[in-house]
Amino acid sequence: MTRALLPLTDHYDVRRDLSGHPALYPRVRGFSLLRFPLLNKGTAFTEDERQALGLDGLLAPQVDTLDELIERQYADYQRLSDPLEQHIFLRHLQDRNEVLFYALLSRHIEEMLPVVYTPTVGLAVQEFSRIYRYPRGLTLSTRNIGRADQALANVPLNDVRIIVATDSSAILGIGDQGFGGMAISIGKLSLYTVAGGVGPDKTLPVELDVGTGRADLRADPAYLGVKHERLTGEAYLAFLDRFVEATLARYPKAIIQWEDFSKDAAFSVLHRYRRVVPSFNDDIQGTGAVVLAGVLNACRAKNERLRDQVIVVHGAGAGGAGVAAAIREGLRREGLTPEDVAARVFVLDSRGLLTDDRPMEEYKRALATPKALVAGWSGLDLESVVHQSRATVLLGLSGQAGIFSESVVRAAHVNTPQPLIFPLSNPTANTEALPEDILRWTGGQAIVATGSPFAPVTLKGITHDIGQGNNAFIFPGLGFGAVLAGVREITDEMVTAAAYALADYTAREWPGRTYPPVSQLGVASVQVAVAVIRQALRDGVATDFSLWSLDDAALLELVERRFWQPEYLPFRVEEAAN
Repeated sequence: MTRALLPLTDHYDVRRDLSGHPALYPRVRGFSLLRFPLLNKGTAFTEDERQALGLDGLLAPQVDTLDELIERQYADYQRLSDPLEQHIFLRHLQDRNEVLFYALLSRHIEEMLPVVYTPTVGLAVQEFSRIYRYPRGLTLSTRNIGRADQALANVPLNDVRIIVATDSSAILGIGDQGFGGMAISIGKLSLYTVAGGVGPDKTLPVELDVGTGRADLRADPAYLGVKHERLTGEAYLAFLDRFVEATLARYPKAIIQWEDFSKDAAFSVLHRYRRVVPSFNDDIQGTGAVVLAGVLNACRAKNERLRDQVIVVHGAGAGGAGVAAAIREGLRREGLTPEDVAARVFVLDSRGLLTDDRPMEEYKRALATPKALVAGWSGLDLESVVHQSRATVLLGLSGQAGIFSESVVRAAHVNTPQPLIFPLSNPTANTEALPEDILRWTGGQAIVATGSPFAPVTLKGITHDIGQGNNAFIFPGLGFGAVLAGVREITDEMVTAAAYALADYTAREWPGRTYPPVSQLGVASVQVAVAVIRQALRDGVATDFSLWSLDDAALLELVERRFWQPEYLPFRVEEAAN
């Protein structure tokens, strides 16, 4: 069978009638159909469907609507108070009835996002081997990487467009988690669907199990990953080469999002493969884009420009490096010379300010401040840098809880009436400062945004919304736009376009806020996707040339029309497999 004739999955196909209405054409029936979560409707199967599909007698007699099932599941969800138990509940629902999972999640996205994603996903990663119940996605390990083609052939999805792949070496702020990182890939792809419009049958979570550096995991009888030290050097790269080669053969139209790689690997992997397969690193590029968008809007709230600011970035890992690069690109867009930019962006790691005379990892060299700029400074620690640079913006990506102390925040407040203080590290336990403390130390004058969700803060009768700089405002729309454009490469300019699209949407629809409400993730993603497609066309990396003929309104309509919705499609039961 040629690739063009393959059904969407090995279990069903989706076809449209002459009016454009989609329907499911199942290739399995009976008990097997109920075990495939993208087909299972539970008690929403009609009487006719039950008889035609071999389900009669296998289900409770009640016939429900999707809305009734949502309400029933939400009532069960509300009975749980522990976030990890809620996460497990939702994951089990996803593995049982996928459309229902996304319908429930989309209806309660603001409430459930912290449960399926940060911060609770960090706990799920740590407990993954113990809460593992049902296989999802693709696992390539040192045991089967030589059979990568065969393993990919076993995946029942034939038209995967988005892959999130992790080697679990640097999960959030909790480090090496071995096989548990699969939970991150699953969680990210849930957001690609609910917030980015990518159908779940076009997504694939991937765990690249190259071992773990943690002796406690290797010694744990319950640990499900391979129990040896991590691959490094040429052996590690050969493993990834084999994964990329096999992926290109099976899914030539797929985009890869590299997720939660250690800081050194993150840059080398992105550089090695970004022109081999369309790919990006969310920790570097997604984080940079979302923070740039928030800073742009905070500047607007102050009636200032980005070029008026002096920015201190504390944290020089993948996220910090990505943020510094994005901010510098924003300053260049506003007309600053490289010398001006160097005098406005200062990056610190755990040893203090990066200066070009210091020994450091290779990727940090682009972040270093010329030593001559700080020759007369009395100290290069965080507080000294904030004071002596006259910083007006303080961005935390260090993973060090409490590093934005009262004295550091007050030092920033001396430099400007309204400092921008963004403690962005995840999970919540690693945040650099609590929003209520920052606002109290600055008399309510600071503009605060965080990485994890925080409740509004009321101070002296004034309620301050805390913007959430969540990468989910960027990566779903970036990936969706790249898929629709059929890109050969994801360029830096496409990522920057995503940042400005988010900033412009927020300023237009939610003036005064750094970020939109999380409830608006899907709407924001549509705007991001449109901007990404337009930039891909400008950059010459889009392969769908029909998009050139579309004006902005038509392009917006196309993106909205292609956005997957969690609805039960009718079965064409007369063509069900026998």
